[in-house]
Amino acid sequence: MWALVTDGSITKIINNPKALVIGDIQYSKNIFSLWSKSEREAKGIYEVVFDNTNKKDEEYYNNTEQTFTYDADAGTVTATYGDATAKAHADTLFTSDDEDNGLGTEGEVKVEGLKTRKIRIIKKQAASELARTDWYIVRKADADTAIPSAITNHRAAVRTKCAQMETAVTNASNTAAIKTLYTYTKQEDGSITRPLGELPTLEV
Repeated sequence: MWALVTDGSITKIINNPKALVIGDIQYSKNIFSLWSKSEREAKGIYEVVFDNTNKKDEEYYNNTEQTFTYDADAGTVTATYGDATAKAHADTLFTSDDEDNGLGTEGEVKVEGLKTRKIRIIKKQAASELARTDWYIVRKADADTAIPSAITNHRAAVRTKCAQMETAVTNASNTAAIKTLYTYTKQEDGSITRPLGELPTLEV
């Protein structure tokens, strides 16, 4: 990404190399690949430097649009973010005013929060793991063939862990707390784990 600076101000942001007019002269897109940095800057074209200090994980936060700033003394154009806003961790519900305006029924979910979305994913993952051994259940019903204890124990463990994970997400006090549950860190034994843990898996 580049910025065109004219008379000390950014006049255009260039996302990809393309032909452009500077002053009264038409330049081909080759200036971005064949010209040197100093040659481009002499024409007012500066490669953008990205400052992601304020940028946060977009799964949990809404980032601002980037702001582009030209520093004449340093001869740089920098793209920065403003303060990110945490996404709602709880559901937003329709209000009585919403209902009066025909937008929805008071008390029903208007916008799902992170908790609801995360718990739905956990349930789906647990269902997928259980589905891998469902055939034992079908065989038991069809042919009365005993289900191996290892399978029974595994399915119980999946359900137990699923419930624990759902509770952990439900009890998270804010968006940062939810993010922490999903953040992997290296432990003293060298393992990489997250506070939420993992659903048990079984090779079948």
